[in-house]
Amino acid sequence: MVDPRRHVPRTDTVLADPRLAAAGGRLGRSIVKDAVARAQQRARRGEIGPEDVADAAVAELPPQAASLRAVINATGVLIHTNLGRAPLSRAAIEAAAAAAGPADVEFDLVTGARARRGRSALDALARAVPAAEDVHVVNNNAAALVLVATVLAGGREIVISRGELVEIGDGFRLPELLVSTGARLREVGTTNRTTYRDYADAVGPETGFVLKVHPSNFRIEGFTGSAEVRELSGLGVPVVADIGSGLLAREPLLPAEPDAATMLAAGAALVTASGDKLLGGPQAGLLLGRRDLVERCRRHPLARALRVDKLTLAALEATLRGPAVPVRQALHADPATLSDRAAVLAARLADAGVDARAVPSEAAVGGGGAPGVALPSAAVSLPERYAAPLRTGDPPVVGRIERGRLLLDLRTVPADRDGDVARAILGARA
Repeated sequence: MVDPRRHVPRTDTVLADPRLAAAGGRLGRSIVKDAVARAQQRARRGEIGPEDVADAAVAELPPQAASLRAVINATGVLIHTNLGRAPLSRAAIEAAAAAAGPADVEFDLVTGARARRGRSALDALARAVPAAEDVHVVNNNAAALVLVATVLAGGREIVISRGELVEIGDGFRLPELLVSTGARLREVGTTNRTTYRDYADAVGPETGFVLKVHPSNFRIEGFTGSAEVRELSGLGVPVVADIGSGLLAREPLLPAEPDAATMLAAGAALVTASGDKLLGGPQAGLLLGRRDLVERCRRHPLARALRVDKLTLAALEATLRGPAVPVRQALHADPATLSDRAAVLAARLADAGVDARAVPSEAAVGGGGAPGVALPSAAVSLPERYAAPLRTGDPPVVGRIERGRLLLDLRTVPADRDGDVARAILGARA
């Protein structure tokens, strides 16, 4: 008897299939070859016939060469760090795509000479925060703090409140970051109360700057107190305000969230912020403030290691100059409209036999912004068993579990994706 495995087609024969040959040009030969190998193994195990190997390999091909998958964020967390923080606007996506090839990132097309890197993005940022004398962009907010600490306090002291020595996601601790630059920390005050006098007593010849850090991912309530930037700006040393969440101007819906314009008006010499949080742009660290200090940071050798690429510059400029970004749209979504969407979606699913209910929900800013602020929202409630198949479906839909039910919060789902959510749920019924 002939072993059926002897009939499994050779790799080069399968790769000659026109569909796989075309995929090789789009995805790369190694990805296609791996898909073929998996299909051949299935044939050897008897799961499929030898004649089906090419079809099985085609079915296994990924949609793109990268393994990252676009997901529908139905968690109700506007800036979800595990899902890549702020989703880019269509304008930012198109700008990044346009810059993917050769681009005038450091070239003046009129004169034919070298030009300042990212000049258009920097101009857009400067226009967005007129109170800043100068601006600079690095690859994230931690990088902005590292650069400032290295330039202003290398071998010197940074005065900081004990209540602002924060740890954020993945074990990142601010004190360790600052000390890694060669600066020394001069801790003042207590966990819950730090006064102007605490800072004034600590400032001296060894002080590089005073650092004010917004405790963006937690709240301390009760017997608390802190000194404001306006008070500290009179100490005779630079005050650096790390606002974290990336607000450039005040947001009425988040009155307790600090913004760059207000911090600079209060006397901060420098402000550092994130580009991929409430600003709604790509990952970037924004540095705004006094011209002399920004220029010192820009000219330091470390700035070269921390600079952003052309895709970030393009997306950042489009974020600043373009239409309202998805984060802002989600933040300002009308709760009544969200409730109507949830009701329509739940009714459609219920008609198809799905245990779906429209329920009130509370969304959150996330990304270390506006801790404790609940945004009224609406969700579609499903049995918990839907969570896994929705996460692994196409497209993946990620929600949150509450009291044994899966909630798909619509504040973080664009209205034009409701149909995709419905189809994903219906496809997950089995």
